[in-house]
Amino acid sequence: MDNTAHNETAFLGSGWAFPVSFSADNYMLNLSANETNINESINVILNTRKGERTLESEFGSGIQQFMFRKIDSTLKGEIIEAIKFALLRYEPRILVQDVKVASTDIANGTIEILISYIYSKTNTRHNYVFPFYVKEGTNLDKKK
Repeated sequence: MDNTAHNETAFLGSGWAFPVSFSADNYMLNLSANETNINESINVILNTRKGERTLESEFGSGIQQFMFRKIDSTLKGEIIEAIKFALLRYEPRILVQDVKVASTDIANGTIEILISYIYSKTNTRHNYVFPFYVKEGTNLDKKK
């Protein structure tokens, strides 16, 4: 690996891959770095419920509180604000430019959220799409 390229992206961070997994061939812990590490961090923040972490009870976005609610402009606005606040507080490597509810599938209870952000040190733009399910998931097949 080129040391110059590594030094330019070192601020993006590295750490355990999420979900935590091990390599089958050498039994080592899988790691993630750079853009992948940031996207995994965003995913952890958005999927963590408030109070879920024992020593950091305020960590997370808390968007799970919006499940089973009517999908309307008020709900969309509340989701957008919760995500902006959580990412501002818990992901200092990025600056959130915009959060949009990109599409909704009311029949399946799915909201697709588009997060546009830049890396705070390089001003490089990136997007992250997060599917949020407002209905409870199930593994049962629908009978036709």
